[in-house]
Amino acid sequence: MTPILFDKAALIQGLYSILPELVVIATAIAVLLADLVLTERGKKSLCHLGIAGTAVAILATLSLGPGRIDGFSGMIVHDGVGLFITLAILATTLLTLLMATGYSEWEGTQKGEFYALLLFSTAGMLFMAKGTDLMTVFLGLETMSIPIYCLVGFHRNRMTSLEGALKYFLLGAFASGFLLYGIALMYSVTGTTKIPAIAGMIGDLRLFGNPVFTVGVGLLLVGFAFKVSLVPFHMWTPDAYQGAPTVVTAFMAAGVKAAAFAALLRVTLLTFPALGPAMTNILWVLAFLTMTVGNLSALLQDNVKRMLAYSSIAHAGYILVGLVSGDVAGGQAVLFYLLVYAFMNLG
Repeated sequence: MTPILFDKAALIQGLYSILPELVVIATAIAVLLADLVLTERGKKSLCHLGIAGTAVAILATLSLGPGRIDGFSGMIVHDGVGLFITLAILATTLLTLLMATGYSEWEGTQKGEFYALLLFSTAGMLFMAKGTDLMTVFLGLETMSIPIYCLVGFHRNRMTSLEGALKYFLLGAFASGFLLYGIALMYSVTGTTKIPAIAGMIGDLRLFGNPVFTVGVGLLLVGFAFKVSLVPFHMWTPDAYQGAPTVVTAFMAAGVKAAAFAALLRVTLLTFPALGPAMTNILWVLAFLTMTVGNLSALLQDNVKRMLAYSSIAHAGYILVGLVSGDVAGGQAVLFYLLVYAFMNLG
């Protein structure tokens, strides 16, 4: 029997590339364990434990530097884009936890599972930001989404919270199905789920214009459109924002959108330009509809959270304009916009 070769150096490099994610996950587990042993009075410090862990994760991210680090056979890549988005997401989480120190007791969210879910969701966002494999992006997206479903419905005695969580869960499940089916179709044609490898194959005449591959890309776009609230895939957003605790609403508006657009940025810049003007035109139409519907609908709202939801939808259209350009300058503009938008919402 041939022994299985174990590359210890590759494993260490892979773990090093996800050091911030490991710190966040360890902090979430520590919060859950502390919640079991602390008294009710002592549980007030759980938020501070989350803040400390997030601060350590930021330091771990800075220790990696801007250089490229490939992990797990290229499924995870730490690079300049990953560093920027990781710091933005961790800063968003840190500010959200700082907000939670004042809101938790008032809103009834002063529980260990609340902070743990927030941190687990953050870990999923970080995996999305660094994923260069479609399966890594999908797993990161689900790791981000499932805790958010729970956080939106955290107020179990409020009908608006339950309604928002149910709509978000159902439409999110459909979006995940579209995304996974699109990945499966693309894999059936290319034989790989690695984004750079797929981008390199698109120039092949046998792949360009392939109906199965085109449908796969379309389903992938639909799945991402749900997650970033592009019109007409935005119907869950107002109810979810309205029903969620205020801290969660801010976290969704800033962190979730940043992570989803970071993943979409990697896919878009590598693959969509080679698909021809048809895909570009579709993105332009989505951007126009999203900006128009988001802004006009926001004018009609009398609830601050619903107005924030439609504002978030409109901003998704603005960000999509940068993606449509399909070049490095557009990608840099998207990253800068996401950073400013995150701090604007949390402020």
